[in-house]
Amino acid sequence: MTILPLCLSGLSYVAAGRPLIDSVDLEIRAGPPTVILGPNGAGKSLLLRLCHGLLQPGAGTVRWLGPGAAHAARRQAMVFQRPVLLRRSVFANLDYVLALRGQERSRRAERIAALLAETGLSGLAERPAPLLSGGEQQKLALARAWAVEPEILFLDEPTASLDPGATLAVEALIARIAAGGTKIVMTTHDMAQARRIAAEIVFLHRGRVLEHGPAAAFFAQPGTDTAARFLAGHLV
Repeated sequence: MTILPLCLSGLSYVAAGRPLIDSVDLEIRAGPPTVILGPNGAGKSLLLRLCHGLLQPGAGTVRWLGPGAAHAARRQAMVFQRPVLLRRSVFANLDYVLALRGQERSRRAERIAALLAETGLSGLAERPAPLLSGGEQQKLALARAWAVEPEILFLDEPTASLDPGATLAVEALIARIAAGGTKIVMTTHDMAQARRIAAEIVFLHRGRVLEHGPAAAFFAQPGTDTAARFLAGHLV
């Protein structure tokens, strides 16, 4: 059963007396990727962490409205800019996640083989994860998240530290995950990447959602002066 949509109501988060997320109302529905844009310090990464449940809001609510809401913790995953990987082999990283979910050993091996093939990591199955390149580590992190078949996957600047070739490879993998029915919610500072990936844009500024709508409309004619200045490169 689905856990979506995700509804944020009056969501706020304050640190050191400063509102970092300020009265956010937002609904995220199933469908193609949503990209969260905004200048540095807008609260993009913080908003993802609140959605995923890594942080508790100071005010407001984060609610999963689908009939499977009681299982929301098991139906979502998150990948960070610098992935947290076990100091084990590529295979063992994937096997660990599936074992935690209670999957039988024989089924785990089959699933891992498919994931390695999908991500182009088959030849690196026995290599220790810390010895992988940055792009390979990020693909492994995505494979590990994909292994549990999440309904929604939060991605926080997943290509920020990668070279152009690795970035495109990771984007292609994200596209395959999305094509399989997983809802992607992603932050990025790369405008070209947002144009390539996003079907929907959430524009965040000083912790507030100023725009939320189709990506094509946002890029063609933003609805606020702040967003227009951001797209023109005048809002850092």
